[in-house]
Amino acid sequence: MNKTAKSSRVDTLIQQLDLVEHIEQFKSFFSREHSLYIEGDQELHFRYIKELDKLEFKAPPKVSDFFEIKGHLKKHGVLNFEQIFEIVKIVRYFRYFKNRELEGLIGEWMDKFIIPEQFLEIEKYFTHEGKFEENLDENLFQLSQRIAEYKNNISGALKRMMSSSKLAGYLVDTQIHFINNEECLLVRGGFNHVLKGAILGRSTGGFFYVAPDSVLKSKEQIRFIEQERKAIFYEYAKEFSKKLYELQPFINFIDKEFTKFDNYQARVLFAKSKNLQLIKSKKDTKIVLNSFVHPALHNAKPINVDFSKNILMITGVNAGGKTMLLKSILAAAFMAKYIIPMKLNETKSHIGSFKAIQAIIDDPQNVKNDISTFAGRMQQFSRIFDYKSALIGVDEIELGTDSDEAAALFKVILDDLIKRGQKVVVTTHHKRLAALMADRDDVELMAAIYDEEQRKPTYEFMQGIIGKSYAFETASRYGISNSIVNEAKKVYGDNSEKLSLLIERGSQLERELKQKHKKVDEKLDEIYKKEHALKEQKEQLLRELEKEKAALKHSYDIAINEAKNAARAGDVKEIHRAMNKANKKLPKQTQKEDKRDIEFKVGDKVKYHSQKGTIVSMKGKNEATIEVDGMRVRVKTKHLKRTQIIQPKPTTNLSLHVEKKAGLKCDLHGLRAEEACEVLDKFLSDALINGWDEVIVYHGIGTGKLSYAVKEFLKRHPRVKKFEDAPQHMGGFGAKVVHL
Repeated sequence: MNKTAKSSRVDTLIQQLDLVEHIEQFKSFFSREHSLYIEGDQELHFRYIKELDKLEFKAPPKVSDFFEIKGHLKKHGVLNFEQIFEIVKIVRYFRYFKNRELEGLIGEWMDKFIIPEQFLEIEKYFTHEGKFEENLDENLFQLSQRIAEYKNNISGALKRMMSSSKLAGYLVDTQIHFINNEECLLVRGGFNHVLKGAILGRSTGGFFYVAPDSVLKSKEQIRFIEQERKAIFYEYAKEFSKKLYELQPFINFIDKEFTKFDNYQARVLFAKSKNLQLIKSKKDTKIVLNSFVHPALHNAKPINVDFSKNILMITGVNAGGKTMLLKSILAAAFMAKYIIPMKLNETKSHIGSFKAIQAIIDDPQNVKNDISTFAGRMQQFSRIFDYKSALIGVDEIELGTDSDEAAALFKVILDDLIKRGQKVVVTTHHKRLAALMADRDDVELMAAIYDEEQRKPTYEFMQGIIGKSYAFETASRYGISNSIVNEAKKVYGDNSEKLSLLIERGSQLERELKQKHKKVDEKLDEIYKKEHALKEQKEQLLRELEKEKAALKHSYDIAINEAKNAARAGDVKEIHRAMNKANKKLPKQTQKEDKRDIEFKVGDKVKYHSQKGTIVSMKGKNEATIEVDGMRVRVKTKHLKRTQIIQPKPTTNLSLHVEKKAGLKCDLHGLRAEEACEVLDKFLSDALINGWDEVIVYHGIGTGKLSYAVKEFLKRHPRVKKFEDAPQHMGGFGAKVVHL
């Protein structure tokens, strides 16, 4: 299918779905004309659109298509200044974005735009409005000055003539007139002896428009100067075109990238201006619409529909919005396919992808085609069999033929369309067709609701039921007399009325169920909100806990380092002072006051500070007398705690002499090398078990043999990180500080 035919089919579909105004408003945001569909990777396009949607930016200027410009350059043609400025506008806009130094996907895209130095030489000659900077060329500047002088001369000459006493009697007015772009005066007949010039025309009053000779001569000089200016401009145009010919790859690049950017920005700015949402079709055929509003409707009720199955059959009241629901489903699929902003809940909506979207809505019968309604519908149906993975919408499927025959025919047609992978939305008043299709698992029923009390449609829909058409009620609402309607009901018959009542009862039950579902949904939403709040509270508490833990760890690290420094000091008093200093840096322990209201009575076993006793008397609730080890004390009850007095058991004294396994230092003086290594090995093991990470070993200086043996042993030990000679006040070269 060629592009023209495809574009024509898209335009027809837009008209059928009542999207013309919406699409025209959207197209007005384009900087230059484009097709609706963005060629290429749709997922990547949508990522760029969503990233651009996060930014605030000014719209690009209106620019023309580069087709003619690129064609001239390929043939070594000369571009005019207007065409050159079209390229300049795009480059300047991309520079505006590039200078913002954005991050992320848009920033990476803008980094690809590297403007050649040759182009900068061209760009500087154009103002922001696209005028040529004549001040950059001395000859042009001088010619402009000369033109200004001649224009001043013309103005001065005309003013002098209007104030001349000789000409005063012939002047009709004291205004300067413009005839054929020439300055002239309006004078009466007989002016020849006082004014020499050319007659440019006559007024309706019979007066003459005369351009004085002095003015004509000045105008002629201006024309000569303008020709010189045009010659200079043409030379610049030739020079610029030659440079642009060499920059054709750059021009092709910015033209292609601007086409993409223009498609993105139009969607983003249109969505922001109308408070619409951007949604792209997914890689399946499921359609779920939540709070969707068709662009052609104003103050309409939002549509909620789950079209996950293959067929959606819409029945119910006349003029109840069935056709608009069908159009809304097809319109949503169309706009999602072309990433056109629409009004819906984007987080709760899901729109699948379809290779084609077809609508059979209008009555095909007219005088020109000489074909019946039903025959025209059959022609339309015959064409949709050619498609695969298409979304089909059929309004009033039974239109134009016998209902019973049509029900059987359309059931088979719908079955075949499903086998071909089509997804079909149907509106119908055929209860028989709806009943034939209702037993299928891949068919979803939906009915338009009628308000019995108000006697009018609600423009709401319920899924899972076959709706009543309410033809009699609709006829009454639109002016048919009650007598005719009542007679029609008699003709309709009792059995048919009973069937309608059963359908109505089903609708009523469904409405009640819908209300219950609504209440349950509201409660679920409330539970979800509470759950979310509790999760946030838990996360906040965890963050505060981690913060407290980090602060506590930092305090203990400082205290431990102070303790280590104290351990390195040789003086006992210095050790105590350092340990006290370290203890002060530990976080203070705070005990929360027990504010529980506890009542005490005589005989209760209580604890008062570190002493345990029994209450022997009470004075009100706030004061008690307790007996502790035979001594009675009067105290406040707020200082008491309940406890149990455990009688002391007989004790057995046991003395145990335990060898001190580890200390901070190990003295090896007087030992042979082998003995020293055994003692040192045991000392290091005990130190590791007790959790010491730094100890000191005294070996003395002497002959150096013991010092050498100790160093070699420490080098081989697997748990020794490093060691070094001790400070002078702790032994100097005769001792080693060992880090474990």
